[in-house]
Amino acid sequence: MAKGKKAGGAKGTKITLKMAKNALRVTPDGKLRLDLSNVGIATFPKCLLKLRNIEELDMSRNKLKTIPEFIGQLTGLRWLDLHSNQIEQLPESIGLLGSLVHLNLCNNNMDSAGLTPEIGNLRNLQILNLGMNRLNTLPPTLAALTNLTELGLFDNLLTQVPECIQVLPNLTKLNTKRNPMAYTQRDGKDSDTVKMTGSLYLLREGDLCHPCQEKCRKKKLLDRSQRKIHFSGLISPNSVARGIQENWRQKTTTSPPSFHRERDRPAGDTNTSSFIKTLIHNDCFNT
Repeated sequence: MAKGKKAGGAKGTKITLKMAKNALRVTPDGKLRLDLSNVGIATFPKCLLKLRNIEELDMSRNKLKTIPEFIGQLTGLRWLDLHSNQIEQLPESIGLLGSLVHLNLCNNNMDSAGLTPEIGNLRNLQILNLGMNRLNTLPPTLAALTNLTELGLFDNLLTQVPECIQVLPNLTKLNTKRNPMAYTQRDGKDSDTVKMTGSLYLLREGDLCHPCQEKCRKKKLLDRSQRKIHFSGLISPNSVARGIQENWRQKTTTSPPSFHRERDRPAGDTNTSSFIKTLIHNDCFNT
């Protein structure tokens, strides 16, 4: 029995049609969703071909290394999440999923040869996440994804922004963070509509595995500790501001009791000391 368990573990969890049906859910907007995430699947279940009416499929955080050609028969899919597997190559049939608007392939083992040019046939695709792979180029066919609005390319091996995505008319959010890329500073008059941003992640934090969530939390705490308090508009105070500041200092040093009483004044109080203290208090909570 021990040997059997070991063999089963190597093959991964086998999903039956009954198990798949039990995992079906209806989303708040009425879509039929199948969630098979984080259950140890190593082989894409063929029984899903009997559930061709599903519109959303989540098979993230499993052990998938290959995606079979028959996935192209799930033509009703609009949302496909395969992040955090071990996928090395996409099948050509991925291009048959013409209804897809969301495709997440983040955190896999794909190099540029594994990203099939057929992905350019997904003309309705709006969100594509290719982050955390081993891509150094992209197929030129991505230029055909004219409805694409968000593209994640972070943590890859790109040395420049591929030309095929520079022509996408609706692309507004592009994340190329942590690539060995030389960035060119753009001036404010640049007519390019693509925003180069390092803060966009096309992956919800709640969908991350536990180690990745901890890494994100630590990074947020580090960023918060390094953040400096900034008061916009008060970088170079004018003479009136300096005078008010000096008057405020005199009041606080000569009569501290009255200063503490002013904190409780009703809304609409124009007293300078009360206003400045409120500003500082609010800013501390907003950082």
